[in-house]
Amino acid sequence: QVQLVESGGGLVQPGGSLRLSCAASGIFWRISTMGWYRQAPGKQRELVAAITSGLSTNYADSVKGRFTISRDNAKNTVYLQMNSLKPEDTAVYYCNARVFASGVRTGDDYWGQGTQVTVSS
Repeated sequence: QVQLVESGGGLVQPGGSLRLSCAASGIFWRISTMGWYRQAPGKQRELVAAITSGLSTNYADSVKGRFTISRDNAKNTVYLQMNSLKPEDTAVYYCNARVFASGVRTGDDYWGQGTQVTVSS
């Protein structure tokens, strides 16, 4: 009953910027942690960045200083601002949210459909 809808992917030159958005909708009590993962062809899916409901953040070493994760709790939306993009950032980016229904103690993970980010000259 929860859907995550992503937007903002595309083709960009090395050194350029993109901003990804992910909005959650449906029936739930609250969202705790939200994050962005990515998967390049032939590689494992990896965590890019995560942010808690208290706005604590965590980044992969490869994107520290270049990417910024943020969220708007009123809109149930998480963002990923990507600057100084490199070809190795090319991947499908997936939004993830830990969602709690009313009256439960264990949250469920939901995933967006993925959005393609391609960094190439």
